[in-house]
Amino acid sequence: MNNELDAAISRLITLSEGERNNLPLPDDALISEYEKSTGFIFLSDYKKVIKTVGNVFYGSIDLLSLTRDKKYYGELSTALIEAREQGLPKDWLPICEDNASYYCIDPKGIIRFWTTDGYSDESWPNLARWINEVWIEGK
Repeated sequence: MNNELDAAISRLITLSEGERNNLPLPDDALISEYEKSTGFIFLSDYKKVIKTVGNVFYGSIDLLSLTRDKKYYGELSTALIEAREQGLPKDWLPICEDNASYYCIDPKGIIRFWTTDGYSDESWPNLARWINEVWIEGK
């Protein structure tokens, strides 16, 4: 159990006051399909986040979506292709798009900010910290 992540998720849900987009949250089967199609094994913390707050609308950003038809704006597979075309490292998984830049999970589970010019040293040690500092506090 990750108490820091649970607290961040709870805080986000409370602050969003129930605001969510109209997409259903992904289930384990859909997540498994995305893992196969993207070539990534999603971290358990990321799975928990997308299954509980993947459609929360709060602040100025939201997570890339996982959808059955893959036609929604901000969909993960499309974003991954576009980001890789712009030079995103192959082992970084984008989780959130922000003005053509991306917040990504690297192989060690660190959240990194990647820009199209490739320069950024911004990072967060885990999803809980990123949710609190970026998604909630807008830092």
